[in-house]
Amino acid sequence: MLTTILSISLGAILINNFIFSQFLGCCPFLGCSNKTDTATGMGVAVVFVMGLASAICWVIDQYVLIPLGLQFLETLAFILVIAALVQLVEMFLKKSVPSLYSALGIYLPLITTNCAVLGVVLLNVQNNYSFIESVVYGITGGLGFMLAIVLFATVRERTEFSDYPECFEGFPICLVSASLVALAFMGFSGMSIFG
Repeated sequence: MLTTILSISLGAILINNFIFSQFLGCCPFLGCSNKTDTATGMGVAVVFVMGLASAICWVIDQYVLIPLGLQFLETLAFILVIAALVQLVEMFLKKSVPSLYSALGIYLPLITTNCAVLGVVLLNVQNNYSFIESVVYGITGGLGFMLAIVLFATVRERTEFSDYPECFEGFPICLVSASLVALAFMGFSGMSIFG
């Protein structure tokens, strides 16, 4: 059991990173990676939503949808759960950390439609993970997202002071930088864990 959880964790963070390997969640990744502190805040919010959504969606799937034969409603039910969780996070940040709330701006409600969050709960169902495995995959998938967005934010902060051709000004240099960081993560793709 411990080796399974460890392999799920390392797989979600490095080998099958949602951003660099599965290309899920690119919208907030590119939108909130201008500054490291904003990227960290978005990463923490995604970790929280992914972990909680994995737990709640697993319970709903196992104890409501499957017994009633309503598996075809999984995606709809999961989207509703994710939307409710994001609303709770948004209310909490607005009240507790207004500077982070304003820095995240429109990207905070976009966690609702973040395909990485929906992807993690759908992959939990597809892979037939147990409750513990689902929660671990959700949290470590969020940690992988956070690692990716914070690393990329530090790269973007450095490119502000770099000398590159004028035609790469703005978004093109952002995409080139993202592709180079993704290439670095591809080095983990051939990794075998405990096998």
